[in-house]
Amino acid sequence: MDASSLEFLKAILSTPSPSGYERPVQDLVRKYVAGFADRVTTDLHGNVIAVRNPNASLRVMYAGHCDQIGFLVQYIDGDGYLYLQPVGGWDPQNLIGHRMTVWTQSGPVAGVIARKAVHLLTDEERKQVVKLKDLWIDIGVKDKAEAESIVRVGDPVTLHLGFQSMRNNLANAPAMDDKVGLWVVLEALRRTVGRPLHCALYSVSTVQEEIGLRGAQTSAFGIEPLVGIAVDVTHASDCPTVEKKQEGDKALGKGPVIYRGANMNPVVVDRLLAAAQEKEIPYQLGAQGRATGTDANTMQISRAGVATGLVSIANRYMHSAVEMVSLDDLDRAADLLAEFALRLTGNEDFTP
Repeated sequence: MDASSLEFLKAILSTPSPSGYERPVQDLVRKYVAGFADRVTTDLHGNVIAVRNPNASLRVMYAGHCDQIGFLVQYIDGDGYLYLQPVGGWDPQNLIGHRMTVWTQSGPVAGVIARKAVHLLTDEERKQVVKLKDLWIDIGVKDKAEAESIVRVGDPVTLHLGFQSMRNNLANAPAMDDKVGLWVVLEALRRTVGRPLHCALYSVSTVQEEIGLRGAQTSAFGIEPLVGIAVDVTHASDCPTVEKKQEGDKALGKGPVIYRGANMNPVVVDRLLAAAQEKEIPYQLGAQGRATGTDANTMQISRAGVATGLVSIANRYMHSAVEMVSLDDLDRAADLLAEFALRLTGNEDFTP
């Protein structure tokens, strides 16, 4: 991973993009891909679509969703505390004690989610599982009037964003799901530059995956690819309490996870495996017996059907403030997708 692409990863991880409010990240994407894409467009849904070699007859679509889970301001009480509506799937236990940001029309507003001190909790309260409806954001105002002068109902809210490097080339941040996948599909496109490319390769920063795979549905319909590969995160099982017998053996730093199963076209899978083996790119295998909860699901059934694959990045602590991945896995995934595209001649048959 070179310095410029690492800085782009850090930039998108530090920029808010809760589902429905992806514009700030998409602005960064457009600026970044302009340097190597042949054409960059944005559709009415907000998907940013970068393509190289657009006139080729074989169209291939790579999808990485740019949206993250977040919240909307739902209610402001008389003392100016904010109550939230979730956007995407949250475990409320992960929220207590976190710094938050409310993204208002006039700029970011800092806040915190907490609850009364442990000294004040009753024995019964200590045993209870916290519910989102019982949590609030404190933005430091004096009353409702002051809060309403800054914040409006419907303003998006995220965890405090940022990137933290760790040992062994690991890193943690909110929204690794799925800005790492977004980074991979754009970097794969960049890594085809200067090499013979016989397909029209579309890398799409899709929107609203977290609320129903919506951006991939509309962008796949518009592009009408023959082949589509989604890049998302998957649950790492190399940490305590995650059961390998249920989740499979997926570890940070051992390469991207190539999925096999009902949602994946076997020819696409075989070609991904062949590219990995020929270029000696480390990889892991994952299995999924039903439609995945990723953009691959909606791409597969777009129009008359798309030959679909799923490449995933192992991620510890998904949907939390400290999602953790290996930067080496990102690099290898980008190499894998670039090699997959570069090996296409335009005459392949992807019929299972």
